[in-house]
Amino acid sequence: MIKYILPAIIIFLIILFWEKITESVYKKFKIRLNYIVVILISLILVVIFFLLNN
Repeated sequence: MIKYILPAIIIFLIILFWEKITESVYKKFKIRLNYIVVILISLILVVIFFLLNN
C-alpha cells in the first residue's frame, strides 16, 4: 500500500510547490525549469513509444 501512497504524496507536493521550486532553480542556475521538464517528458514519451512498437 505504501508503494502507491508515497509516490502520490511526492507528486502532490511537487505540484503544490512548483512555483517555489522553479524560482529557486532559476536563481541558482539562471535556467527555466519548465523548458527542461517539457523536454524530459517528451523524451520519455518518445522512448516509451519506440519500446512499445518493438
